[in-house]
Amino acid sequence: MAHIEFVRGIKEEVVPDVKLTRSKDGTNGIATFRFENPQALAPDFGQEITGMYLIDEEGELVSREVKGKFVNGKAAGLEVEYIMKSVEAWDRFMRFMGRYAEANGLGFSKA
Repeated sequence: MAHIEFVRGIKEEVVPDVKLTRSKDGTNGIATFRFENPQALAPDFGQEITGMYLIDEEGELVSREVKGKFVNGKAAGLEVEYIMKSVEAWDRFMRFMGRYAEANGLGFSKA
């Protein structure tokens, strides 16, 4: 089953909002994930975030572009960019997202 981790071995239960952009020629793209109050930021979590790991039966996709969002000095969310630099990387990411969407009841809508 497809899932996301911020610390290896611990599944993130919060489902993100994901926005995709792709170049006109289709050779690269960026997926921006926004997590509101993820468990990885809970005060009692006690683990260091080492990246975002997208895991499914094909393997693992990794992003180290993880940024915290703070409101009134308290951690409120995470924003992560996953960058795809080839058509193959885009296709692999879309296969993961199809599995993740199915596992979490998500839909897809074009802008």
